[in-house]
Amino acid sequence: MKFGMRKPSIKKSIAARTSVKRYIRHSLGVKAPRGWGWISNPKKALYNKVYRKTTFSIFDIFKFFK
Repeated sequence: MKFGMRKPSIKKSIAARTSVKRYIRHSLGVKAPRGWGWISNPKKALYNKVYRKTTFSIFDIFKFFK
């Protein structure tokens, strides 16, 4: 598990927004509502929750100063 600041990856963020899988899900409307990750994959949901609380992004630093 990572602690501290996350390094942003432009390549990964662009790939996530332009993937075929995402396009199909958004087109067909087969997404689960927010918060339903515990039902579909509890192990991944727990990992993501802990990761989100123990790390921060460089963009969060900029938001702090506004």
